[in-house]
Amino acid sequence: KAVFGEYAYKIPISSTKSMTGHLLGAAGAIETIACVLSIRHGRIHPTINYEEKDPCCDLDYVPNVPRDRRVDRALSNSFGFGGQNATIVVGRFQE
Repeated sequence: KAVFGEYAYKIPISSTKSMTGHLLGAAGAIETIACVLSIRHGRIHPTINYEEKDPCCDLDYVPNVPRDRRVDRALSNSFGFGGQNATIVVGRFQE
């Protein structure tokens, strides 16, 4: 919210970890593949097993079923043990 302001409420948020579990070293690669496939196919993967909405989490989460929507850019955050963090932004190729 601090970065995107009011636009933050229009950005769909999902988690691959809900489907794969904790992948340790491969997590960043799987996350990047999921982002690229969302851009390519226009489908945002869901956060599965989402049962109860937290009233403090008021953004646009994608619960339990995929959402069809054009995706031009995707951002992935990977947080590892010991404070290792990585972020990547991928986007649709523009000619």
